[in-house]
Amino acid sequence: MVSTREARAGWLFVLPWVAGFLLLTAGPMLYSLYLSFTHYDLLKPPRFAGLENYREILLDGRAATALWNTVFYTVLHVPAQIVLALGLASLLRRAGRSAGLFRTVLFLPTMTPPVALAALFLLLLNGQNGAVNAVLGWFGFNGPQWTTDPAWIKPGLVLMSLWTVGSTAVLYLAALTRVPAERYEAARLDGASAWRQFWHVTLPGISGTVYFTLVVNTIASLQVFTEAYTMFFGARPSTPAEGDAALFYVIYLFQEAFGSLRMGYASALAWVLFLVIAVITVVQVRLSRGYVHYEDRS
Repeated sequence: MVSTREARAGWLFVLPWVAGFLLLTAGPMLYSLYLSFTHYDLLKPPRFAGLENYREILLDGRAATALWNTVFYTVLHVPAQIVLALGLASLLRRAGRSAGLFRTVLFLPTMTPPVALAALFLLLLNGQNGAVNAVLGWFGFNGPQWTTDPAWIKPGLVLMSLWTVGSTAVLYLAALTRVPAERYEAARLDGASAWRQFWHVTLPGISGTVYFTLVVNTIASLQVFTEAYTMFFGARPSTPAEGDAALFYVIYLFQEAFGSLRMGYASALAWVLFLVIAVITVVQVRLSRGYVHYEDRS
């Protein structure tokens, strides 16, 4: 049993975090929930509007477009991130003594500020003289207009997002090193091919880490903002040809809040996104029960 003195000491240690959570997270969230039922433009007091903001979201074509763009980006980005990171982690595992150096080099791009990354890829993805299309040209391919063709804007942003795959790869490398070598030896003795070893030994052994990165990357992808905003709404004016191809949900929320000063409507948009993320996360948790394996489970 924990004594009263120990309990008080524990609460004393966590008090700064609790105070910060209540003042900087829970408080603003509850206030934004209240604002979502009001009309508020920062200049006048909030006026109660009931469910009007939420009804408007259902009829708002740009909100639907922004949500579709965000989901489309997520469906492309998350599997690509996981597959590439797993491949790189598998290569790092075979690097031997050089693994530490390669691990550091692989992780360094993660430290690039998002705004600098967006500015860099505006040059790399330039359809006329960008480095990506130049490399494709070496192999006889005509590269697309990554930053102006609506059909290629989101794939271009996914390509840019893979620049920071190193953080996920390092997590997978740590998980791979924890898979017991005896399992591979037993599989080889049973005549399992390399692919069957990967499917029946490696994946179950790192399924907890894969599940963690799936959830985290999904949540992050649904909130994509900085890079896309810098490339298409901040660094240069958008062109009519681009349309709303780069209009992600959080960008639209930002425009409504600080461009149109519709804080009530923006708050409603934020809570809709919160519910979408919550539903997707619950579905992932339910589906994981049959596929994710942990060492302490039978």
